[in-house]
Amino acid sequence: MTYYLLRFFDTKLAVFRGIGNENLLYIALFATFANKKYQKSMKDCKGNHLLKLFSHCPKCGAEAFVEDTEKSKRCEACGFVYFMNPSASTVAIIVDDQDRLLAVRRSKEPAKGTLDLPGGFCDCYETGEEGVRREVMEETGLTVNTARYLFSLPNMYHFGGMDIPTLDLFFLCKVQRTEGATAMDDAGEVLWLPWEDVRAEDFGLKSISLGVSRLLQMHASEPATFR
Repeated sequence: MTYYLLRFFDTKLAVFRGIGNENLLYIALFATFANKKYQKSMKDCKGNHLLKLFSHCPKCGAEAFVEDTEKSKRCEACGFVYFMNPSASTVAIIVDDQDRLLAVRRSKEPAKGTLDLPGGFCDCYETGEEGVRREVMEETGLTVNTARYLFSLPNMYHFGGMDIPTLDLFFLCKVQRTEGATAMDDAGEVLWLPWEDVRAEDFGLKSISLGVSRLLQMHASEPATFR
Protein backbone atom coordinates (compact mmCIF):
# COMPACT_ATOMS: atom_id res chain seq x y z
CA MET A 1 0.00 0.00 0.00
CA THR A 2 2.80 2.39 0.97
CA TYR A 3 4.55 1.71 -2.35
CA TYR A 4 1.50 2.63 -4.44
CA LEU A 5 0.81 5.76 -2.40
CA LEU A 6 4.39 6.90 -2.90
CA ARG A 7 4.20 6.20 -6.64
CA PHE A 8 0.96 8.21 -6.83
CA PHE A 9 2.23 11.21 -4.89
CA ASP A 10 5.61 11.19 -6.64
CA THR A 11 3.92 12.86 -9.62
CA LYS A 12 2.59 15.64 -7.40
CA LEU A 13 5.49 16.43 -5.07
CA ALA A 14 9.12 17.40 -5.49
CA VAL A 15 11.68 14.69 -4.75
CA PHE A 16 13.07 15.06 -1.25
CA ARG A 17 16.73 14.06 -1.33
CA GLY A 18 17.90 12.49 1.88
CA ILE A 19 14.37 12.02 3.31
CA GLY A 20 13.08 8.51 4.00
CA ASN A 21 9.96 6.99 2.49
CA GLU A 22 8.05 7.26 5.76
CA ASN A 23 8.63 11.00 5.88
CA LEU A 24 7.79 11.40 2.18
CA LEU A 25 4.51 9.56 2.74
CA TYR A 26 3.72 11.79 5.72
CA ILE A 27 4.39 14.90 3.62
CA ALA A 28 2.24 13.62 0.76
CA LEU A 29 -0.72 12.84 3.00
CA PHE A 30 -0.29 16.13 4.86
CA ALA A 31 -0.30 18.08 1.59
CA THR A 32 -3.46 16.31 0.42
CA PHE A 33 -5.22 17.12 3.69
CA ALA A 34 -4.12 20.76 3.52
CA ASN A 35 -5.29 21.05 -0.09
CA LYS A 36 -8.76 19.69 0.81
CA LYS A 37 -9.04 22.22 3.62
CA TYR A 38 -7.96 24.97 1.20
CA GLN A 39 -10.58 23.96 -1.39
CA LYS A 40 -13.26 24.03 1.32
CA SER A 41 -12.14 27.49 2.46
CA MET A 42 -12.38 28.73 -1.16
CA LYS A 43 -16.02 27.65 -1.33
CA ASP A 44 -16.79 29.18 2.07
CA CYS A 45 -15.31 32.61 1.22
CA LYS A 46 -17.91 35.39 1.20
CA GLY A 47 -17.47 39.14 0.86
CA ASN A 48 -13.65 39.28 0.76
CA HIS A 49 -13.26 36.67 -1.98
CA LEU A 50 -11.59 38.19 -5.05
CA LEU A 51 -14.22 36.82 -7.40
CA LYS A 52 -16.95 38.42 -5.27
CA LEU A 53 -15.17 41.78 -5.24
CA PHE A 54 -14.51 41.87 -8.99
CA SER A 55 -17.91 43.11 -10.18
CA HIS A 56 -16.88 44.52 -13.58
CA CYS A 57 -15.00 42.97 -16.47
CA PRO A 58 -11.32 44.07 -16.31
CA LYS A 59 -11.11 43.99 -20.13
CA CYS A 60 -14.15 45.96 -21.32
CA GLY A 61 -15.57 47.33 -18.05
CA ALA A 62 -19.02 45.76 -18.47
CA GLU A 63 -21.11 44.94 -15.41
CA ALA A 64 -22.16 41.61 -16.92
CA PHE A 65 -19.25 39.85 -15.21
CA VAL A 66 -20.76 36.62 -13.90
CA GLU A 67 -19.57 33.49 -12.13
CA ASP A 68 -18.38 30.89 -14.63
CA THR A 69 -16.92 28.21 -12.35
CA GLU A 70 -15.93 28.18 -8.68
CA LYS A 71 -12.58 29.71 -9.68
CA SER A 72 -13.46 31.90 -12.67
CA LYS A 73 -15.75 34.68 -13.90
CA ARG A 74 -16.89 35.35 -17.47
CA CYS A 75 -17.92 38.58 -19.16
CA GLU A 76 -21.22 38.19 -21.00
CA ALA A 77 -20.43 41.29 -23.07
CA CYS A 78 -16.99 40.51 -24.54
CA GLY A 79 -16.50 36.86 -23.59
CA PHE A 80 -13.37 37.43 -21.47
CA VAL A 81 -12.81 34.76 -18.78
CA TYR A 82 -10.82 35.58 -15.64
CA PHE A 83 -9.29 32.70 -13.69
CA MET A 84 -8.34 33.28 -10.08
CA ASN A 85 -4.91 31.67 -9.85
CA PRO A 86 -2.71 31.88 -6.73
CA SER A 87 0.16 34.34 -6.38
CA ALA A 88 3.56 32.75 -5.82
CA SER A 89 5.20 33.45 -2.47
CA THR A 90 8.49 32.22 -1.01
CA VAL A 91 9.50 31.05 2.47
CA ALA A 92 13.11 30.69 3.64
CA ILE A 93 14.26 28.03 6.09
CA ILE A 94 17.67 29.11 7.40
CA VAL A 95 19.51 27.17 10.10
CA ASP A 96 22.81 28.31 11.63
CA ASP A 97 25.81 26.28 12.83
CA GLN A 98 24.22 25.95 16.27
CA ASP A 99 21.16 24.26 14.72
CA ARG A 100 18.89 27.26 15.34
CA LEU A 101 16.08 28.30 13.03
CA LEU A 102 15.91 31.89 11.80
CA ALA A 103 12.54 33.52 12.46
CA VAL A 104 11.31 37.11 12.24
CA ARG A 105 8.53 38.96 14.02
CA ARG A 106 5.96 40.53 11.72
CA SER A 107 5.81 44.33 12.00
CA LYS A 108 2.73 44.72 9.79
CA GLU A 109 -0.69 43.18 9.32
CA PRO A 110 -1.82 40.53 8.73
CA ALA A 111 -0.76 38.71 11.91
CA LYS A 112 1.27 41.68 13.18
CA GLY A 113 3.42 40.78 16.19
CA THR A 114 3.47 37.05 15.52
CA LEU A 115 6.42 35.02 14.31
CA ASP A 116 7.12 34.36 10.64
CA LEU A 117 9.81 32.91 8.42
CA PRO A 118 11.64 35.25 6.02
CA GLY A 119 10.02 35.48 2.61
CA GLY A 120 7.33 37.17 0.56
CA PHE A 121 5.70 37.50 -2.85
CA CYS A 122 7.64 36.78 -6.02
CA ASP A 123 8.03 39.63 -8.49
CA CYS A 124 7.05 39.25 -12.13
CA TYR A 125 9.62 37.35 -14.25
CA GLU A 126 11.39 36.19 -11.08
CA THR A 127 12.10 32.55 -10.24
CA GLY A 128 11.26 31.19 -6.81
CA GLU A 129 14.97 30.95 -6.01
CA GLU A 130 15.55 34.57 -7.06
CA GLY A 131 12.53 35.67 -5.06
CA VAL A 132 13.58 33.99 -1.83
CA ARG A 133 17.13 35.40 -2.15
CA ARG A 134 15.75 38.92 -2.59
CA GLU A 135 13.29 38.61 0.29
CA VAL A 136 15.93 37.28 2.70
CA MET A 137 18.21 40.18 1.80
CA GLU A 138 15.40 42.72 2.19
CA GLU A 139 14.21 41.41 5.56
CA THR A 140 17.44 40.29 7.24
CA GLY A 141 20.42 41.57 5.21
CA LEU A 142 21.70 37.99 4.79
CA THR A 143 23.01 36.74 1.44
CA VAL A 144 21.59 33.40 0.25
CA ASN A 145 24.12 31.22 -1.56
CA THR A 146 21.86 28.28 -2.36
CA ALA A 147 18.11 27.70 -2.17
CA ARG A 148 16.72 24.15 -2.37
CA TYR A 149 12.99 23.60 -2.81
CA LEU A 150 11.35 21.48 -0.09
CA PHE A 151 7.55 21.70 -0.42
CA SER A 152 4.64 24.07 -0.99
CA LEU A 153 1.41 24.96 0.82
CA PRO A 154 -1.66 26.94 -0.27
CA ASN A 155 -2.78 29.94 1.76
CA MET A 156 -5.29 32.79 1.87
CA TYR A 157 -3.50 36.08 2.55
CA HIS A 158 -5.80 38.83 3.81
CA PHE A 159 -4.53 42.18 2.54
CA GLY A 160 -6.24 45.47 1.70
CA GLY A 161 -9.66 44.06 2.48
CA MET A 162 -9.22 41.16 0.07
CA ASP A 163 -8.44 37.47 0.53
CA ILE A 164 -5.60 36.75 -1.89
CA PRO A 165 -4.91 33.07 -2.68
CA THR A 166 -1.20 32.27 -2.58
CA LEU A 167 1.01 29.26 -3.14
CA ASP A 168 3.85 29.40 -0.62
CA LEU A 169 7.10 27.76 -1.76
CA PHE A 170 9.38 26.61 1.07
CA PHE A 171 13.13 26.66 0.39
CA LEU A 172 16.00 25.39 2.51
CA CYS A 173 18.53 28.23 2.20
CA LYS A 174 22.25 28.31 2.89
CA VAL A 175 23.54 31.80 3.59
CA GLN A 176 26.98 33.31 3.18
CA ARG A 177 27.19 34.03 6.90
CA THR A 178 24.63 34.02 9.68
CA GLU A 179 26.23 36.80 11.72
CA GLY A 180 24.81 40.28 11.39
CA ALA A 181 21.19 39.43 10.63
CA THR A 182 19.20 42.66 11.03
CA ALA A 183 15.43 43.18 11.01
CA MET A 184 14.39 45.29 8.02
CA ASP A 185 11.37 45.88 5.76
CA ASP A 186 8.40 43.84 7.08
CA ALA A 187 10.48 42.24 9.85
CA GLY A 188 10.34 43.93 13.25
CA GLU A 189 12.73 41.55 14.99
CA VAL A 190 15.13 38.74 14.08
CA LEU A 191 15.29 35.64 16.27
CA TRP A 192 17.45 32.51 16.21
CA LEU A 193 15.36 29.75 17.79
CA PRO A 194 16.64 26.37 19.00
CA TRP A 195 14.37 23.69 17.53
CA GLU A 196 13.07 22.78 21.00
CA ASP A 197 11.76 26.36 21.33
CA VAL A 198 10.03 26.40 17.92
CA ARG A 199 6.23 26.20 18.30
CA ALA A 200 4.00 26.19 15.24
CA GLU A 201 1.24 28.09 17.08
CA ASP A 202 3.55 31.12 17.51
CA PHE A 203 3.53 31.66 13.72
CA GLY A 204 0.50 33.76 12.81
CA LEU A 205 0.01 32.95 9.11
CA LYS A 206 -1.80 29.65 8.58
CA SER A 207 0.45 28.26 5.86
CA ILE A 208 3.60 29.19 7.80
CA SER A 209 2.25 27.53 10.94
CA LEU A 210 1.46 24.36 8.95
CA GLY A 211 4.87 24.54 7.31
CA VAL A 212 6.64 24.88 10.66
CA SER A 213 4.76 21.82 11.93
CA ARG A 214 6.05 19.89 8.96
CA LEU A 215 9.59 21.19 9.45
CA LEU A 216 9.52 20.07 13.07
CA GLN A 217 8.54 16.58 11.94
CA MET A 218 11.29 16.56 9.34
CA HIS A 219 13.89 17.79 11.84
CA ALA A 220 12.88 15.15 14.36
CA SER A 221 13.18 12.28 11.86
CA GLU A 222 15.95 13.56 9.55
CA PRO A 223 17.97 16.32 11.29
CA ALA A 224 20.77 15.96 8.75
CA THR A 225 18.45 17.52 6.13
CA PHE A 226 19.04 20.95 7.70
CA ARG A 227 22.83 20.79 7.95
